[in-house]
Amino acid sequence: MAHRRFLLAGAAFLPLALAGCATFSPDNGLSLARGITQQELGKGVVKTTTEVDAAAAQARAEALLKKPLTPDSAVQIALLQNRGLQAAFNDLGVSEAVYVEATLPPRPTFALSRLAGGLELEVERQILIGLFELATLPGRAAIAEQRFRAAQFRTAEAVLRLAAETRRQYYRTIAANQQVAFLEQALASAEAMSQLAQQLGESGALNKLEQAREHAFYVELGAQLARARIEQKVARERLTRQLGVWGREIDFRLPNALPSLPASLVSAKDIERRALETRVDLRALRADLNAVAGQYGLTGATRFISDIELAGLQKYDRKTFIDAAEGKVEREKLNRRGLEIAFQIPIYDFGEIGVRNAEETYMAAANRVAERAVNVRSEAREAYLRYRGHYDLAQHYQSRVLPLRQAIQDESLLQYSGMLADVSQLIIDARARILSNLDAINARRDFWIAATDLKAALVGGGAGGSDGDGSTTVAAAAGGSAGGH
Repeated sequence: MAHRRFLLAGAAFLPLALAGCATFSPDNGLSLARGITQQELGKGVVKTTTEVDAAAAQARAEALLKKPLTPDSAVQIALLQNRGLQAAFNDLGVSEAVYVEATLPPRPTFALSRLAGGLELEVERQILIGLFELATLPGRAAIAEQRFRAAQFRTAEAVLRLAAETRRQYYRTIAANQQVAFLEQALASAEAMSQLAQQLGESGALNKLEQAREHAFYVELGAQLARARIEQKVARERLTRQLGVWGREIDFRLPNALPSLPASLVSAKDIERRALETRVDLRALRADLNAVAGQYGLTGATRFISDIELAGLQKYDRKTFIDAAEGKVEREKLNRRGLEIAFQIPIYDFGEIGVRNAEETYMAAANRVAERAVNVRSEAREAYLRYRGHYDLAQHYQSRVLPLRQAIQDESLLQYSGMLADVSQLIIDARARILSNLDAINARRDFWIAATDLKAALVGGGAGGSDGDGSTTVAAAAGGSAGGH
């Protein structure tokens, strides 16, 4: 039968069409993100698709949480526990499914109809195959591959962004702890001086004005400490959210102080070139551009015919006649087979609308790539300027400002003890020293955030761009206490 011959021909052609079909990768498309993460961060990522995967990731995170967190261990915990990152991995899985589907040949459509009435019966069978989709399958598969490639780079960017935001919040949280610890020490000294001033006042050695100044300094410092404790708890909660921990895990420990300044700095040589070569967001846009270019070429090549369908037909008719005179029943049967082809021609615009759409889409994608390339260069330069500037500022506080403030306070105490200076001057010097120490903590925090921003500007993950004033939030965390907790 012709109908069967048509099916056999389609079955013979199917292996040829399936030869170029993509299959699902064993790691759900994560190989690119894993490679970039290992190369740039020295960390591993895990997609928790089974209970075994989830248990293994949980065990690794718990082992890291048993020790005081370092910047690296905090990042690794976030990569293992953060559910937002797992959602990004799931989105990549969806992109891979779309890619695999795009490489499959068009699905045939089967139609069967049966009409009966009176003494007549009509049966029609039909198989439709989209020849247009079949002919353009290689081009559409190449476009889908580029789009999937862009999705892989964006997943890698999500990993790098989480790592950068976790590092930034880690430094903010430790700086908040360090500020609270310093203010607690300063408050204890101010309380002792306030009590001493009260005793001197009772003995008549200190007038009421100087007593009030000493006590006002103490209570104002207490208010400043209360504000710092609020910021400390908020910073820790933000870090907890970045880490993706909850329950007993939120009792993680942190170091008492920020890391020391590095002995050497990253070189500024070829910084723009490195950013252009490695930024994952730029690589994603380039893959998008390749996909749009493929779509543009496909649209131009098929502008005059937008759809073709081939149909295999088999029609069976049966009619029954009754001869009343002779009392006979006669039947007439008819089998018809054939092919039908249908195609669409855009007679109103001859494909001009589709081509113009594709052209504008391509130019928009090309301009986005060019814009990002310009911005990447500028972001790399800006990040290095901030990195170098914050290093010099932190070094200035550490080597010059703090030693000088300590010397001033020591001399003020000597002169106050020898009745050579009054309490007002002592309070002024103490306030200045407190402010200098807090500024020094902030300067060191800002340097480490700037170092994180520089890394992100070179490889991707968000440029940051804050001066580290403590009010900028980027994600993260859970409740804490002062001085290393």
